[in-house]
Amino acid sequence: MQQPLLSVRRADAVAHVVLERPEVRNAFNAALIAQLDAAFAALDADASVRAIVLSGSGKTFCGGADVTWMRASLDLSRDENVEDARMMSRMFRTIDRVSKPVIGRIHGAALGGGAGLVACCDVAIASAGTLFGFTETKLGIMPAVISPFVLAKIGRTHARALGLTGERFDAARALAIGLVHEVVPGDDALDAAVDRIVREVATASPTGIAATKRLFADVAGSAYDATLETTAQAIAAQRTSPEGQDGLRAFLEKRAPAWAP
Repeated sequence: MQQPLLSVRRADAVAHVVLERPEVRNAFNAALIAQLDAAFAALDADASVRAIVLSGSGKTFCGGADVTWMRASLDLSRDENVEDARMMSRMFRTIDRVSKPVIGRIHGAALGGGAGLVACCDVAIASAGTLFGFTETKLGIMPAVISPFVLAKIGRTHARALGLTGERFDAARALAIGLVHEVVPGDDALDAAVDRIVREVATASPTGIAATKRLFADVAGSAYDATLETTAQAIAAQRTSPEGQDGLRAFLEKRAPAWAP
């Protein structure tokens, strides 16, 4: 039986996914990657879940790759390294594409793959003392697997400045480049900010959220001319959906829609 390296607990319609390897700063290994992938796939399919909060136990959100796991990679062939990287990439893509809002509760440090997790969050809130870094080049490797998510989040210019040097940077710079959306002082303020975002999510249409998240990904990957038809079809589908109909009628009738708490 594989030891659980993360926990998933429910509070009403919110799922809290917590990395549970505090003794190694919640670092990635193959087992944690597989469990994260499975957990987010299951939550994606669970209609009762409206939002997902991703956090780390102990003093650190996620310190990147586990040293023991990295040491084992020294003995892998090129083909084995490729499959290892594919497994990690699939995990990031599962988190990135989940149809529910992912809210990152970021504290302590988010380095390497941990910073990649932050890039996959729809809303990322960090405590003021958090340290960030795309530190792979310091180890002679590269931020390859996380690059699609990092580039989408902070753009090429900041990715080049930080990914090439591997330098560590503070929460203020993470906020300035768009890696996180809010910086707050301390854990209590961090929890309060996460709760506020969860409350906002509860007042938004679940199918509207899922459709919007899917649309943003489609538009970002489309040629400009193609977006006319993509966006027209998307809004027409949502307007004629049950939640689209109820939401518009609720607004006009000055009442709460069915999905609102």
